[in-house]
Amino acid sequence: MVTLINTLLIIDTIVMIALIVLQSGTSAGLSGAISGGAEQLFGKRKARGMDLFLHRGTIVTAVIFFILAFISAYIV
Repeated sequence: MVTLINTLLIIDTIVMIALIVLQSGTSAGLSGAISGGAEQLFGKRKARGMDLFLHRGTIVTAVIFFILAFISAYIV
């Protein structure tokens, strides 16, 4: 059981890293980080197509990662 959970955790980690690396950056620099958050909050720039898929896939794999990490810690 421990081996199965750890294997799933490693696979999920690799998929999550790939999804994060494939995403396009919003802007460069500190000013882009500040304004990028505001744009996302107020919905000026909505993700479509592949960006939306990558964003949602990242969220799903992150949730699965935390669940598997908690299960792995509880078992061990």
